[in-house]
Amino acid sequence: MKRVFLFIFTNLAVMLVLGTAASLLGVNRYLTANGLNLSLLLGFAGVMGFGGAFISLLMSKFMAKWSTGARIIEQPANQTERWLVDTVARLAQRAGLAMPEVAIYEGDPNAFATGPSRNNSLVAVSTGLLYNMTEREVEAVLAHEISHVANGDMVTLTLIQGVVNTFVTFLSRVIGYFVDGFLRRNDSESRGPGIGYMVTVMVCDLLFGILASMIVMYFSRQREFRADAGAAGLLGTPQPMIAALQRLGGLSPEPLPQNMASSGIAGGGSMMALFASHPSMEERIAALQGR
Repeated sequence: MKRVFLFIFTNLAVMLVLGTAASLLGVNRYLTANGLNLSLLLGFAGVMGFGGAFISLLMSKFMAKWSTGARIIEQPANQTERWLVDTVARLAQRAGLAMPEVAIYEGDPNAFATGPSRNNSLVAVSTGLLYNMTEREVEAVLAHEISHVANGDMVTLTLIQGVVNTFVTFLSRVIGYFVDGFLRRNDSESRGPGIGYMVTVMVCDLLFGILASMIVMYFSRQREFRADAGAAGLLGTPQPMIAALQRLGGLSPEPLPQNMASSGIAGGGSMMALFASHPSMEERIAALQGR
């Protein structure tokens, strides 16, 4: 309930900030004079910015299962599945969480956690991770994912994504109206936005969207450091997490599907560090070692 309130409060706060800034700068008077209803634009930006992010959060477990082919362990079929469920249960209890759904999927070494809330989550590991790592290393990976859930990282990243989406939507259209008004300053007969508005909005959506991605990925990298530290706390020592990261670095795991890339224990990297959802293994290990 607290996180739902946080979502609503953040949404309203963003719209208030945008509206206040527009009023103080006199932008609203200019836009109103040129046929743009600022209140409607703020509402549109909020719905578009937060609406899509919130829907993605609500559908996160379904999309994760569908995109990876993850199989929920309803009744453990063997000793490995029993150990996996028991380990997640123990870590979740230690972190003060409700029992997540536990799943296995076919694929290269990786794992992820997702879900709309701390008490409605999914933790999944790949067969590649189970077959290539020791139990202690897998336990560290599971602790990392449980830390994501305990930290509320899914909701936090959704809020950040919603905020930047709202700013992108709002600013692109405001700039579009300014540019369109300037291009048609001598045309007194035209009403409503013209081609200048549409082209400017498309260009600004693209450019601001790139900047927004950099902001979101920065926060994604920071949450990986926090989840690594959280895993060390749950296990009482950073050594298993360090060993797991070293193992993953040597395996060079493939990233998850694009819609899940930022949720995995590994992957989601990029040739350009600013667009990487995860820090490098070296940076994560150094952080755990206190360097």
